[in-house]
Amino acid sequence: MPITTEKDLSENSRKLWLKAKHAVELRNYGYAISLIQNILKEAPGFLGARKDLRKVEIIATKGKKSFLSGLSTASLKGAGMVKKDPNAALELAEKSLESDPYNVPINHLLKDAAKAAGYPEIAAFALETIIEGNPTDTKTMHELGEHYIATGRPDDAVALYGKIVEINPADLKAVKLSKDAAATASMKKGGWDTAQSYRDLMKNKDEAISLEQKGRVVKSVDMIDEQLAELTPQWETAQDNVDLTRRIAKLWEDRLEQQQDRESLDGAYYYYHHLNELAGGSDPAVVRKLSNMDLQRIDQRVKEIQDWLDQGGEHHDEADAHRDELEGLKVQKAGLLITDARKRVERNPTDLQLRFELGEQLVRAHQFTEAIQELQKARQNPNARLKAMNLLGQCYTAKGMLDLAVKQFQEAASEILAMDATKKEILYSLGLVFEKMGKKDDSLKCMKDIYEVDYTYRDVAQRVEQSYGS
Repeated sequence: MPITTEKDLSENSRKLWLKAKHAVELRNYGYAISLIQNILKEAPGFLGARKDLRKVEIIATKGKKSFLSGLSTASLKGAGMVKKDPNAALELAEKSLESDPYNVPINHLLKDAAKAAGYPEIAAFALETIIEGNPTDTKTMHELGEHYIATGRPDDAVALYGKIVEINPADLKAVKLSKDAAATASMKKGGWDTAQSYRDLMKNKDEAISLEQKGRVVKSVDMIDEQLAELTPQWETAQDNVDLTRRIAKLWEDRLEQQQDRESLDGAYYYYHHLNELAGGSDPAVVRKLSNMDLQRIDQRVKEIQDWLDQGGEHHDEADAHRDELEGLKVQKAGLLITDARKRVERNPTDLQLRFELGEQLVRAHQFTEAIQELQKARQNPNARLKAMNLLGQCYTAKGMLDLAVKQFQEAASEILAMDATKKEILYSLGLVFEKMGKKDDSLKCMKDIYEVDYTYRDVAQRVEQSYGS
């Protein structure tokens, strides 16, 4: 059944609705609740009234649970009414929620009655209320996600599954369902759920056949630009419109996938950043997109600088400034990666591989003191042990603790039998430390060990051959 709006109300109910709004303004909550409950008896599908009623009840009860909250007498009584008279069950549920709006069994009664009465939107609202009162109730979140999918709300399902994963990253079911819901949302937006075939979605039949042969469908940049040209002026006059902002942000993101240029990246970042502000940072999917785009923006600038240096900029007057910027960007990127790595460690503090990954990012950001404690723990992981010891040696070297660096490098090198890439890197680093300590013979021995198996490794050949006076 369609949801009732204010314009659908009878003249009497419309008068009651105005009185209820006025009572809320005067903070006469008891009177407002009574008026809205009477309106819902005549117009049970008036979802807007139910939402306002719940807000008033939460304010009136200050969100506290009733001492009867654990009892389910009303829910048991209502369960028998759902099939026979769902509207009566709706009334019973609303009356019971008056003193305890977050009551779980009663909200489930409201959900069941709403489904039976043909109001899926009200059923969703009941589950949303339970989650509002219990923000970590992933079981109810899963139920709501399934309801969203079943009632054609895949975008809401994606956001909800994202919250579940934030609460429990190990919930693989939520991860899978989120991907499925995202795919459904894309199909729905593209008209795939109504077209007889995807050829109906394309003006050029020959292009459709060609794309079918390639096994893919491409949304052209021209098509995206046309939609942006249409929607952007609308957004300029309604910048607080969340749905419109999300649509434009997604279009820029689609354009970025096609173009991989600065304009697309900046556009996607701008609108997702605005969307994040509108949502108050509450949408984890948007937060993740912004985090990824921060990294993309850094990578793009790094590539620009590196290309400039490679194309002759090395000899330019501004080369040093660009190299400094390049180093700063690398540190900035490491800082962003550190934030993500810390979150993973906080969720799984006993995972030594995650400890190593955090330590690795800390080293890249030149945060050597913080890295040491993570790498010392990671060294206990057999799979990360040698890499962790190598990075520890680098940390000690950077902090001027050369004797500790030597010990770390020597121990790591002794555990590697073959002269592989890792051992060559460790021996080279050890040789440099010996050189700093003035131990030229020890340094040369490290270089010779590498020279014997890999003449081309870094500047080893030059170092060794110069020692013979050649």
